[in-house]
Amino acid sequence: MSAYDVDLFVIGGGSGGVRAARIASGYGARVMLAEEYRVGGTCVIRGCVPKKLMVYAGRFADEFEDAAGFGWTVEKPRFDWGTLKRRRDAEVTRLEGIYDANLIRAGVEIVPERAVIEDPHMVRLVGSGRTVRAERILVAVGGHPVKEPAVPGIEGAITSNEVFELESLPERILVIGGGYIAVEFAGVFAALGSRTTLLHRGDRLLRGFDDEVRDALAEAYGHRMDLRLGRTLTRIERHDGSLRAELDDGSAIPVDQVLVATGRRPNVAGLGLDRVGIGTDAAGAIPVDAYSQTCVPSIYAVGDVTNRANLTPVAIREGHAFADTVFGGKPACVDHRLIPTAVFSTPEIGVVGHTEAAAREVYGKIDVYKARFRPMKATLSGREERIFMKVLVDCATDRVVGVHIFGHDAGEVIQAVGIAVTMGATKADFDRTIAVHPTAAEELVTMRVPEVTKHPVGVG
Repeated sequence: MSAYDVDLFVIGGGSGGVRAARIASGYGARVMLAEEYRVGGTCVIRGCVPKKLMVYAGRFADEFEDAAGFGWTVEKPRFDWGTLKRRRDAEVTRLEGIYDANLIRAGVEIVPERAVIEDPHMVRLVGSGRTVRAERILVAVGGHPVKEPAVPGIEGAITSNEVFELESLPERILVIGGGYIAVEFAGVFAALGSRTTLLHRGDRLLRGFDDEVRDALAEAYGHRMDLRLGRTLTRIERHDGSLRAELDDGSAIPVDQVLVATGRRPNVAGLGLDRVGIGTDAAGAIPVDAYSQTCVPSIYAVGDVTNRANLTPVAIREGHAFADTVFGGKPACVDHRLIPTAVFSTPEIGVVGHTEAAAREVYGKIDVYKARFRPMKATLSGREERIFMKVLVDCATDRVVGVHIFGHDAGEVIQAVGIAVTMGATKADFDRTIAVHPTAAEELVTMRVPEVTKHPVGVG
């Protein structure tokens, strides 16, 4: 008889934990998974899935406007927040059911309780007090949003968790932050009709992205909302049934909601890591090696709780690699250096590889190819919109080391481009690829002459 109740105990039912549990079970492991809230994690329940549905909702506003240029007469549209919320929440519930069913079908036992670590091979279920001995433990508890800066009145603000619980569309909203979450939600609320202010302490949005893409987003958002860069929040006060947000320049913004999207932290509090000698780093994350193993050989961690690359597909890949390595006899680690990603702003951003600044630092001499143009659809709709694309090439090898796209459906395009870049495609490979015409994406394979200057140029 085995000394353990299960071969694997997974703490956390988000993307990484669910994938690890299913794959491990497929290899014959006895798997138990504990989730204290809802199976599906941040992405499915209160993250990228419901948010993307809201992004879609907001983009209809542009579509209705653009239709006139193509001969359509559209009555003034009306948006109903309650309908969107009901249908969005129903879809989330449907997906949660699919996640549950897939786990059960795979033979994974789901425990709807909080689990904490007692020793290297034991977890305790907090609700029932039951203990479970496991040969291996996987921590996949993700992260949570924080309200920073901790200024007076910040308790009156909401985060990206509570935003999905709003019963009505705020007439005026202040969004604080400059990352994915802040940028995406500011775009959503502005598109749906809220008077939106996006406040960020830095001089550019989206730290870590290519500077020209960041500038293109700021220009577009400056037309869609009140964008305030280089400013910080100092206080939030209740005032006449609404909120009054005070800034460091002495100005004040009257709003109905303040959404703080300034960062997330790993969910390590009360997890029991200290009992087994697992420390956390400065960000509160669990340090792991390339195979997601902690300093305790029987305990592993994947996803946002490790703070390596906090993206759902990365957590899924990490969970799969863990199961392949430990239970499938196929050692696998995830390469975090080349990750295609998208920001679902409006317009969208799609990126794979290095920024121009990073590419110059890594490779020295690079060729920079750019295209900035008005999309074909805008010629009839009349919308003042530009698409921007940049391709970075290592001169020594001709390899494409970075692709940056700002414009409609950039996320869809970058997924396909990411395959080529991951495979090591060269600029010659791009050049010999026949263009699909007429599309915006064809510009990626028709750029022929690199720029002779590293500074931005304006193309009409």
